[in-house]
Amino acid sequence: MEEGMERWKVQLEDWAGQLRELLHPCLQYVHQIPPAQLYAAIAVLSLTALFLLSLRLFKRKKSNTIVLAGLSGSGKTVLFHQLRDGSSHQGTVTSMEPNEGTFVLHSETSKKGKIRPVHVIDVPGHSRLRPKLDEVLPLAAGIVFVVDALDFLPNCRSASEYLYDILTNASVVKKKIPICILCNKTDKVTAHTKDFIRKQLEKELDKLRASRSAISAADIANDFTLGISGEAFAFTQCHNRVTVAEASGLTGEIAQVEEFIREHVKP
Repeated sequence: MEEGMERWKVQLEDWAGQLRELLHPCLQYVHQIPPAQLYAAIAVLSLTALFLLSLRLFKRKKSNTIVLAGLSGSGKTVLFHQLRDGSSHQGTVTSMEPNEGTFVLHSETSKKGKIRPVHVIDVPGHSRLRPKLDEVLPLAAGIVFVVDALDFLPNCRSASEYLYDILTNASVVKKKIPICILCNKTDKVTAHTKDFIRKQLEKELDKLRASRSAISAADIANDFTLGISGEAFAFTQCHNRVTVAEASGLTGEIAQVEEFIREHVKP
């Protein structure tokens, strides 16, 4: 036992001697470097390590939240249930409280491997409950603004006012949060097309921009102006990306909105 311990002690001392021999030239070289250069090199290495660590933490904390917004009756809550469990909750589903959940999209539940869950918040469309939207917008990786394609024209003005507030929201503009204008109920024969809805929304938003610009800045609740001054408004002028898609919550035709979600919340 004692002989074995003695051999290990000799071996360790031998390794320590070899390590000192290897490190000696390095230490000599370090001593030859002027202190100012040495400190500068240490500072650069420290800052680089800190930057890489911060970058890794930032990537890790990237939002997985998708906000569903739109007028009451547009079909947000039905869409929420389709995304979560593939059910349409037949009939009109009007919610006065936010529907919120973190889940793997129903269409992806049969896929193998690890899939990142999506945190979906369905904000009620009633005007009294819209302040809730201001709380959740800063958290969003993407916004789905749901429009009723069947009864679009009677609600065009109200939908445009709601959308205007989102497009000029400080968090949305500064973070360039992408928005998908989702034309719901397109399975109906009399539903308007997404191109028609896009053009009508752009025209109405252009009118809103003109009327709100005429109001004193002290009376405007919006954080940013919309579009380019002197030009007719188009969604391409927005700081963030705005796309238009179609869906039918009742029939489960939601592939386009799922594609938008997975574009901004990577699996």
